Order: sequence, then structure tokens, then C-alpha cells
Amino acid sequence: MTNHSEAAGTPGNSDISGRNGFRGHGEPSAYLRHGAPTTPDGEPQVTLRTPAELADALPYLLGYHPEDSIVLVALHDRDARGRFGGRARLGIPAQTDDWPSVAQQLAQGLVTGSERRGAKPESMVAFLCQDPASGESPRDVMERLRPLAQLLRRACGSLDVPVVEALCISDGRFWSYCCPGNGCCSADGEAMGLPGTSVLAAAATYAGLQVRGTLKQLRARLLPWETAAALRQEAALDAAQSALVPKILDAESRAEVAEETLTVARRVIRRLADTPTVSDPLDADLRDDELVGHDDAAALILGLQDRATRDRAAEWMEGDEAGPALRLWRALARRCVGPYGEHAAAPLTLAGWVAWSSGDELEAREALAMALAADPDYLFARLLHQACNEGLDPESIRRCLRAERRGREGTTAVEGTAAEGTAAAGAATETEGAAAEGTADVKTPCDRSPGEQPASEQACAAPGSRRRRRPRSESSPEVRATRRSPATARSRRPRSADGPPAGRRPRSTADGPSGRADGADGRAKVRRGGGGQSAEGET
Repeated sequence: MTNHSEAAGTPGNSDISGRNGFRGHGEPSAYLRHGAPTTPDGEPQVTLRTPAELADALPYLLGYHPEDSIVLVALHDRDARGRFGGRARLGIPAQTDDWPSVAQQLAQGLVTGSERRGAKPESMVAFLCQDPASGESPRDVMERLRPLAQLLRRACGSLDVPVVEALCISDGRFWSYCCPGNGCCSADGEAMGLPGTSVLAAAATYAGLQVRGTLKQLRARLLPWETAAALRQEAALDAAQSALVPKILDAESRAEVAEETLTVARRVIRRLADTPTVSDPLDADLRDDELVGHDDAAALILGLQDRATRDRAAEWMEGDEAGPALRLWRALARRCVGPYGEHAAAPLTLAGWVAWSSGDELEAREALAMALAADPDYLFARLLHQACNEGLDPESIRRCLRAERRGREGTTAVEGTAAEGTAAAGAATETEGAAAEGTADVKTPCDRSPGEQPASEQACAAPGSRRRRRPRSESSPEVRATRRSPATARSRRPRSADGPPAGRRPRSTADGPSGRADGADGRAKVRRGGGGQSAEGET
């Protein structure tokens, strides 16, 4: 099975404006019966009266238009009122043999996640969204997916969470699988309303929220180039990896490469910040691509393979730094072309982190899922993806990264002898040098002792806690390199994409994470054009 569980929202983030009521096929909302403009506790309400309004509201519940998707939405019925809770989406498997396990996993995951966040759902609403294939009608799609709808209803029922409505949406029409068949619904389905005309759409517009298009369009901003420019970028990456990777793998020159990488990144971020933003995403990305040269992009992509450098770059996560930094990480992800696909894990993880820190959970989940598709062993991406999906507060990670930054900036030269001190959140700093030289040296996360963990991963693994995780079994204050012969070198195949961006054909993406739970992170990778050789260094 190649589909993976994806966005599961928290109950607190699920409402567009106050609470939402829905009771199921043929039943009016409790709010509608009482006719109250607000909930009993004074919150504004949004009432969905019919399956048609529920179908029109789906993009606003998710924040995007789902394609080729199974969507489950939890309902919490308090005092006979239906309030939307967590959501879960999964790509529809092409193989029907996968449907039973997919239905069970999706239902179990949403129920378990809702319980972990405080309350088991009382009921569910299910959506099956798929457009017709060649020679197929929308009604054919509905009938073909009917067994999947039944599997979802049985899977939820086995967990004592009934499905009160199951809708199939295809080519602008919808059908209810819960219709009793008494003539209330047309056999040819019902036409969807005009986009933006549902009651929930009106509430979303009033609240200043908008639908972000499709996942395909969102992923297009992060997919690698496949144009003529990709060949020039690949040549620049070949040159950069020959020059930089040996230095990254050398303990003495690693700090020098880190400073050079961060200097280039700051220069490009200032360039992006000085350029006015463009509202259209495609035009904005094309303009940003013009502002990032091939050589700069190559140096940054290779430099960010060092975990210490990546952790310092992750500090540009808020305020005026966040927007230009996110644009840079997107641009670098698009430059990980050809055999450098695995290198995209670092910029994609940074893009996901900055998006999450800025409040954009949708882009954060997609970027982190794509990072794990590029490198399933990328630990920082896995921890962030899990934390984001569980609705945790990114502030605990921000605090730890701020402490790292303050500790580094507060380091001063000490005359005559070396001195060591600790910064907030356990960040180690080291100063040494002579009075005549007045030098200062900062200890980065790569230089920690074997029992310490990088601030980013420590905070992400246990948000809000000062407790350190157990050290990895193989760690060293120096860079550890794993050398493999061409015969044993392993290359990962990126997963196929849902679709291309304008002017590009996608190379890889994914619906969600996969891979082992004990993967390594922060590898410096070398890919030589066609030689099949790779060298990895872990810090």
C-alpha cells in the first residue's frame, strides 16, 4: 500500500467560525430546530442543514480541495449538537485489495487521535472524492467506490463511532451512500453549488479564511525542476558537492563551511526581503527563482546537509525573517534536481518548520511529508510531522532555538585561557583564545558531547519538557562518515506526484511519511552524476 495517513486536525482548529452543526442525511441540525443565532455559550454558529451544504463545505473544513481522496471528519455531539472535530485524509488506493486495511487504519487513526486530544468522536462524516477516469461517468465512480464507503462505515461502526453521512463527490456532483432510497435523491446525483456560496464559505470569508486550491497546486511549489534550467542547476550541484562535502566531513573545516553557508543564506534572504511579494503563487515562485542563482543554491543545498548548519538556519522562524526564509527554502527544494532528490529533505523540513511556526499547518504537513518521501530516515522531519499532526504548540521548539541563538550571540572572548559555559536550554558554548587575538569560538549542536541531543530534535521530541532523550547508540562529537562502495550504495526512489506545476513535470512527492522510526538525520550526501557513488556523513 502506497498511501499514508495525512492531516488530522485538532478540535480547536476545526471550526471556521464558532461551532458547526450537522446531524446526518435527512435530519436537520439541532441548531436549526432551535433557531438560535449563537450557541448556548455565546459563540457564533454555522449550521449545515443538508448533505449539499456539507459537500460544499468540505474544502473549507480542510483548507483545500481534496482530490482522489478519502476524508473522515469527526463529530462531537454535545447536548445533541454536532460539532466538527479532527479530520483525516488518505489517497484512494488503486488496488481494491488495499481498501479493507485502509478503511480500518483511517478510522482507527482518527478515533485514536481524537481520544488522545481529549474526546472520542460520537459519530463520523465520510467523503469519497474522485473524478471520472477516461470513459467513466460520475455515477460510475459512485458505484465503483460504494464498497469502499461500506468498508468505512463498518470500520467506524466497529469502533462504536457510526457514520451519519457518507458522500461521493465526482465531477461537480455528489451522492449520499446513506440515502434510504425513498426518492429524496436523484439517481444521477445532485449538482454541487457554486464555489463559495455555502453557509460555511460565507463564514470563512467573513473570518478572512480562504481555500488554498488543491494539494497538487501546493506541492507544485516544492517539487524539483524538470526544465532546461535543471541541467544547469545539476552541474552547479556537481561542482559544489566536490568542493564542499569533503570539508563537511572534516572536523576542522566543517565550521568554516557552516559560516559560509549561513552567510550566503542571509544574503539571499535579504535579497528576497527587499523584493515585493506577489500574490499569485506561480508568479511569486518564478520571481524567487530568478533571485536565487545556481551557484548560491548549490552551495546552500550542500551546506544544509550538515545538521548543525540546518539547526542554525531553523532559527529564522518568526518575525520579519520567517517570510523570506520560507521563500528561500521553497526555492532550494525546487533546485534539488536529478540525482540530488534526497538532498531536498533539508530545505523541505525547514520549509515545513517555518510554515508551522508561522501558523500554516497545511503547508507544514505537506512539506514535511515530502521531506520524508525524499529521505524516510530524516529524523527532524519525522518529529516535526508527528508534532504538527498531533496539534502540539511549536512555541516549545521556538524557545529552544531562541536559547541556542542567544547563547551563541552571548559568547565572548576570554583572555589567555579557554572557558566553557552553558546557555539557556542546555546549549553548550565554548570560548577560547589569547588576548592579542581576541577570538571567540562557538560550539554548535554538531560539537556536543555524545550524551547530548540537538536543540531542534530535543524540543520536537518532547515539547515543553527539559528532559533529555537517551543518547543514540552511535554518536560522536565529530562527524561520523559511512563509506559505501558503489556495489552496496543504496538509492531511494522518490514517490510519484499527484500532478505537475505549470511549466514543470513533477519528480516526486508523497501523501505522508514512511520509513523506520530509528532513522538517522542530517546526512551530507554526495551523488556523482552517473557513477552510482555515495558518501554519507552524520553529525
